[in-house]
Amino acid sequence: MNMKNSLLTFLLLSLACLVANGQEVTFEEYNPPSTLVVPEHPLTRAKFPFIDVHSHQWRMGERDLNKLAAEMDGLNMGLMVNLSGGSGKAVADAVINIQSNQPKRFVLFANLNFNNFDDNWGERAAAQLQRDYDQGARGLKIFKSLGFSVKDVNGDRVAVDDPRIDPVWVKCAELGIPVLIHTADPKQFWEPWDANNERWLELKLRPRRKRSTTDPAPWEQLIQEQHNVFKKHSSTIFIAAHMGWHANDLTKLGELLDQMPNMMVEIGAVIAELGRQPKFANLFFEKYQDRVLFGKDAYNPEEYYTYFRVLETEDEYFPYYKKYHAYWRMYGLGLPDDILKKVYYKNALRIIPDIDASAFPK
Repeated sequence: MNMKNSLLTFLLLSLACLVANGQEVTFEEYNPPSTLVVPEHPLTRAKFPFIDVHSHQWRMGERDLNKLAAEMDGLNMGLMVNLSGGSGKAVADAVINIQSNQPKRFVLFANLNFNNFDDNWGERAAAQLQRDYDQGARGLKIFKSLGFSVKDVNGDRVAVDDPRIDPVWVKCAELGIPVLIHTADPKQFWEPWDANNERWLELKLRPRRKRSTTDPAPWEQLIQEQHNVFKKHSSTIFIAAHMGWHANDLTKLGELLDQMPNMMVEIGAVIAELGRQPKFANLFFEKYQDRVLFGKDAYNPEEYYTYFRVLETEDEYFPYYKKYHAYWRMYGLGLPDDILKKVYYKNALRIIPDIDASAFPK
């Protein structure tokens, strides 16, 4: 095949078009509604009041929390954990706003400032975390920048398990507060961008999400760095965001939970993985019912409906709300009430200090 024909073939394949009724329909556009007729039980409100341990509300000191709480009421969200609390004045301002308006509905997690990361950074950061705790923060959120883009004063990548961070993990154990940590991203972002990649469409629409073994490091290395921290600091409770990116391999996730009793997981942004394996996911939730928390990530009220439907109903073959995250259909797990209560609120009440539990069923 000559160069001209090769180029033509490449262009034709790149278009990835289907021809229907004389019109070209791209793969991105092709998303026909199902003709399957089965019982449907769409939900807009959770069966029990729930705690969302993974939400982001920037500049919370300036937010209208009464309006936000009213939206939460419609979902039956009993409490929101804001992971974007910042540090210092941002924490103080947010806590003042919470205590003045909705003291029972919001909890704040502090964040770290990785500027000027040197050999003494850990002691300074732990001291600041103590101050943030004294001002009202009740947890710590680690963004994926740690391991990705955080550099030390010499310009070197700071690994998730860098020992200079140890004083922070020790301080969290001392204070009795959990660490919700996001490390890496879906493994498919590191894999070849081709027809065998389940995240092909997402990488096409969001090309900056593509990674490689040198950008910033292999996926396996980043995940191992996180687990090294969990094992080294066994007295600290860690919540692995997005089920630690193992929601598509629950056998492996179960092995990790067995190895690290201080590891919890939350389901933010991976509900589609659970919804395509309802039988196996049910077995996982039954075995690890004390280790899973409800989380959502981006606060878009209508997107919670899909979470409720996957967790509570036994509906069949219904879509996820973002095709580029999951082009497949899902099935409800129909979790029993005792497990559902643990996922929705009991597990969070157990590990996050100072939550008013009076609004939640026993």
